[in-house]
Amino acid sequence: MKYYETEFTIKGNDALMQDSCDLLAALAGEAGYESFEETESGLKGYIQQDLFDEDALALIIEDFPFEDIKITHSTHEAEYRDWNEQWENEGFKPIFITDDCVVHDGRHLPDNPTTNMVEIDAKLAFGTGTHETTKMVARQLIKAKPGGKRVLDCGCGTGILGIIALKYGAESVMGYDIDEWSADNTRHNAVINGVGDSYDALLGDAGILDSSMTFDIILANINRNILIADMPIWRPLMADGGKLIVSGFYADDVEILTDKAKELGLALESHHSDGDWHCLSFTSGW
Repeated sequence: MKYYETEFTIKGNDALMQDSCDLLAALAGEAGYESFEETESGLKGYIQQDLFDEDALALIIEDFPFEDIKITHSTHEAEYRDWNEQWENEGFKPIFITDDCVVHDGRHLPDNPTTNMVEIDAKLAFGTGTHETTKMVARQLIKAKPGGKRVLDCGCGTGILGIIALKYGAESVMGYDIDEWSADNTRHNAVINGVGDSYDALLGDAGILDSSMTFDIILANINRNILIADMPIWRPLMADGGKLIVSGFYADDVEILTDKAKELGLALESHHSDGDWHCLSFTSGW
């Protein structure tokens, strides 16, 4: 399989450099990029050649939310490497979401096993639980007590959030992602965690959802623009007293998202932050 390598050069406020790399990787990942490497000047991203869309990439850079940051890029054919093998060889250390929930890669096991062990096959970095947004959504999900509930994971990635829901007794989980690799990886991770029969992972965006569906908890760890665009689609699918838990955005986005939720008849239940990232929980019951 042939890949393109895009070199992103990031200039501007030094205090925003790490957050800029994280956000750029998240946005580019939604556009099909599969793997990233941080460089002295910014970031390198890798994408299958048949998925590369120059117009989509230009739009991401044009709409980048940090005014003090300037991003330039150049793309060329990448030297052949087996990206999955690279990530599988590196793996990651166990990540404690809560005292009784730990995420591991199947080889690096925690010294003290917990009640809810979640194994994620380490093929790509994002979605293993290392990122602040993943941890925040997972913690709010656990706090929402998903036992016996129907859960929707929007932009499921590795499937980690839906798998955690099922480990905590969720009745069923539906997840979807625009990236074929992510949908496949979610199914794979659900199987190795013994919850494959209860996790329905679909390829596509919010347009695949049917108006007859109902969910008690909806999770979305996606960027602000997609959250705003898709919240009107998710709202009619929420059960009475249902919860919407969202992350993947910064402090400047909180008011915009809260206003959008209020417009849709949702009440803010909680607001959490970790570093520069924020997480909001809404409920359909006033």
